[in-house]
Amino acid sequence: MAGAIIENMSTKKLCIVGAILLVFQIIAFLVGGLIAPGPTTAVSYLSVKCVDTRKNHHKTKWLMPWGPNHCDKIRDIEEAIPREIEANDIVFSVHIPLPPMEMSPWFQFMLFILQLDIAFKLNNQIRENAEVSMDVSLAYRDDTLAEWTEMAHERVPRKLKCTFTSPKTQEHEGRYYECDVLPFMEIGSVAHKFYLLNIRLPVNEKKKINVGIGEIKDIRLVGIHQNGGFTKVWFAMKTFLTPSIFIVMVWYWRRITMMSRPPVLLEKVIFALGISMTFINIPVEWFSIGFDWTWMLLFGDIRQGIFYAMLLSFWIIFCGEHMMDQHERNHIAGYWKQVGPVAVGSFCLFIFDMCERGVQLTNPFYSIWTTDVGTELAMAFIVVAGICLCLYFLFLCFMVFQVFRNISGKQSSLPAMSKVRRLHYEGLIFRFKFLMLITLACAAMTVIFFIVSQVTEGHWKWGGVTVQVNSAFFTGIYGMWNLYVFALMFLYAPSHKNYGEDQSNDDLGVHSGEELQLTTTITHVDGPTEIYKLTRKEAQE
Repeated sequence: MAGAIIENMSTKKLCIVGAILLVFQIIAFLVGGLIAPGPTTAVSYLSVKCVDTRKNHHKTKWLMPWGPNHCDKIRDIEEAIPREIEANDIVFSVHIPLPPMEMSPWFQFMLFILQLDIAFKLNNQIRENAEVSMDVSLAYRDDTLAEWTEMAHERVPRKLKCTFTSPKTQEHEGRYYECDVLPFMEIGSVAHKFYLLNIRLPVNEKKKINVGIGEIKDIRLVGIHQNGGFTKVWFAMKTFLTPSIFIVMVWYWRRITMMSRPPVLLEKVIFALGISMTFINIPVEWFSIGFDWTWMLLFGDIRQGIFYAMLLSFWIIFCGEHMMDQHERNHIAGYWKQVGPVAVGSFCLFIFDMCERGVQLTNPFYSIWTTDVGTELAMAFIVVAGICLCLYFLFLCFMVFQVFRNISGKQSSLPAMSKVRRLHYEGLIFRFKFLMLITLACAAMTVIFFIVSQVTEGHWKWGGVTVQVNSAFFTGIYGMWNLYVFALMFLYAPSHKNYGEDQSNDDLGVHSGEELQLTTTITHVDGPTEIYKLTRKEAQE
C-alpha cells in the first residue's frame, strides 16, 4: 500500500517540517522588514522654464536647466511678456536625477507622473474635455561632459481633469485649479546615469492645439524608481530560492518516474506548479545590471501571470481529484468549466499588459488610459478578467464544499473498522483538511498584507527599530508561495515506504473487506494518495 509522504509521515515529523517551514517564513518577512530599505523612492522635480528662440524648433537642441551650459531661463510666465517671448519658445526642462546624484541600473525602472500648475484667468479658462498636447524629447548620457543622445521624441496628449473650487470672478484670478495627476512616462530599465526631458507646449489656434487649457505656470514631475538596496536583497532571495525549488522539483519528479505506474494528473499539475515557480524565481534580472533590457517589466508580468494561473488551476484540480468519480478524474478535459475562466481571465490581462507595457517598449510616454477608446478597452479587459475571477472562486468554493461533504460521508464507514486502521484514516483526513486550511491561510495572508501595505505609511517604528512594512510584504509573500510549492512537492511525493498489501493489512489490523471499502485495487488508476482513494464517489463502490 504505497502512498504519499504526507500519509506515511508521523504527526511528530509533520509538525517538525511545519515548524521548519514557519521559521523560513518568518525569516522571509524579517529580511524585507529589517534588512531591505523601502521598495521604491519618489522624487519630486520642478521643471525649469527655458527660452528657445530658434526658428526651427524641430531641430534637436537640448536645453539644460543648470550647469555650465544652462539655458536662458525665465522665472515665470509673466516675465515672458515684456521680453516678447511666445508660448512656442518656452521649453520646460527637467534633469534626472537632481544634482549631484546619479541614476543606477539597480533602480530597475523609472515611472513618472505629471502635475500641471494651472492658474485661473477669466479670458483663458479651461474648456470642457480640454486636452493638453506636449512635444516631449528624452535624452541620456553617462558623463557630465558628453553630448546628449536622443532616446525618444513623441507628441504626448493628455486629457485635463481640473476643478476650480472658488467662484470664477476677477478677484480670484491667479488662483490654481485642482488638477488630477497624469501618467507621463515609464521606462523598464535604468541603464544610464543622467536623463534630460525637454517639454514643449506648442500652440496652434487654427488646429485648436493647446487652446482652452488655462494658463500653465509650472510643470511638476514625480519620479518613482526601485531602491537599489531593495533590488540587491530581492536578487539575493531569487538567487537562493531558484536552486532550492529546482532541486526539490527534480527530486519530486525522479520519485514519480521510479513508480511502476505512469504519473497521474495531480502529480503532473504539482510538477507544473514547481516549473512555474522555478520560472518566476530564475534571477534573469541580474543581466539588467549590465544590459539595457527595457522589456524586463513586461517579462516579469508574464512570469507572474503564468505562476498565478498555474496556482489557480492547481487548486481546482486538487479539489476535483479528491471528489470526482473514476470516469471523470485524472483528465484535464474534465475541468474545462473550472479552468476555462482562469485561461480567459489570464488572456485578457495579458492583452491589457501588452497594450500598455508592450507599446511602452517603443514609446515610453504611451498610456492606454489617455484616450476614451483606450480607457474603454482597458476597462473591458479588466471587467472580463474580474468576472472570470468571480466565476473561478464560485467554482472553487463549491468544489471545496463538495470535498469536505464527501469526506464527512466517508467518515461514517470508519467506526466499522479496527481501531488501528480507523486512527490511520482519521489521521489522513485530518492532514488533508489541514492542507486545505493552509492553502486558505496563504491566500488570506496575501490579501491581508497587501491591504496593510497600502494603508500604512510604509514603515513601523518600535523603539529604535524601523520595520519596512512594504518590503516585508514583498519578500514575505514571495517567500511564502515558494515554501508552499516546496511543501506540496515534498509532502505529495511518493513515499519510499512501499510494502506488500498483506503486510500492510496485517500491520493495520484490517480485513480485506475494509481494504476494498476504502481503497481501490488498481493503484495506477486511482492516484498517488490514499485520501485520493478514500474520497471517491459511490460509483467505484
